[in-house]
Amino acid sequence: MKREEIKVCVLRVGGTNCDAETKRAFEELGVQTDIIHANEVVRRRNLLQYHVLVFPGGFSYGDYVRAGAIWAKWILAKLGKELKAFVNENRPILGICNGFQVLVEAGLLPSFSKMSPYPEATLTMNLPPGYNCRWIYLKQENQGKCVFTWNIPKGKVLHVPVAHSEGRFLFTKEKQDQFLERLYENDQLVFRYCDKKGEYAEGSFPTNPNGSFHDIAGICNAEGTIFGLMPHPERAFYWWQQPDWTRQTQMPQYGDGKIILEGVIEYLTKKF
Repeated sequence: MKREEIKVCVLRVGGTNCDAETKRAFEELGVQTDIIHANEVVRRRNLLQYHVLVFPGGFSYGDYVRAGAIWAKWILAKLGKELKAFVNENRPILGICNGFQVLVEAGLLPSFSKMSPYPEATLTMNLPPGYNCRWIYLKQENQGKCVFTWNIPKGKVLHVPVAHSEGRFLFTKEKQDQFLERLYENDQLVFRYCDKKGEYAEGSFPTNPNGSFHDIAGICNAEGTIFGLMPHPERAFYWWQQPDWTRQTQMPQYGDGKIILEGVIEYLTKKF
C-alpha cells in the first residue's frame, strides 16, 4: 500500500480537542485524513473505508460519570458491529489521552484476548489531584509488537506533553500483579514515565505526572494493533511545538511525536 492510499479517520464528538492537530500531523506524513463527527459515521456506515481509526484527546461529553465512559458506551451502542469488524481485521486504532480513556472503558485495552465485555483497567483521577499540563519523558518498553512504535528502539527516551486530570492508570489491587505480568508476557507494555536520563519515575511526581501504577503511560492490545497513551504525540510533532525551541540554536525539523504517528504508516506500507 502506498502512503497516499492510506486513509485515517479522526473521530470527534462534543468536547474532543486536538483533532485538527492530529489531522495535520497525519497529512504531513502523506496520508489522507478526515475529521468526522461520530454521528456522521453512524449515518454513513463508512468506518470500514478507513485503514486507521483515531480517538483524539479532550473531554468527550464533559467527562461526566468517568473520563471517556460516555463516549465508550455510545460508540459500542451505535457502532459496535463496525468497530468489532475493524478490530477483527486488525486495523490499527489509536487513542490519545481522552481517546486512551475511551479505549479502556470500551474494553479495547488492555484486551488480553480481543474485546473485553467490561473494563479491565481504569484511568482515574490524578495523584496529586488536579489538571496536569506539562512536558514529560517516556521510555519505550515495547519489543516491537505495537504497530505504532515498532520502529522505535527499545529504551529510547521521548519528550512529549501531557494534559489531563484523569490519567492515573490502575488495575484492581487483586489483579494488578497478574495483569502487569501479562502485559510483559504479551509485549503489551509500550511506554513508561521516566526522567530525561531514562530512569523510571517510580511513581514520583512530577516525573510521573499522575501516579500511574508501574509508571504506565501507554499500552497496546495483545495483537499490537490497538494503542493508547496519555501523552499527546500530535502536540510534539513539529520543532516549533517544542518547549525549549527559543533557547536552541539548532532544532531538528520534527519532534518526538512524529516517530510515534509515523510508525503505523510505515507498518501499513510494508504489510499491505
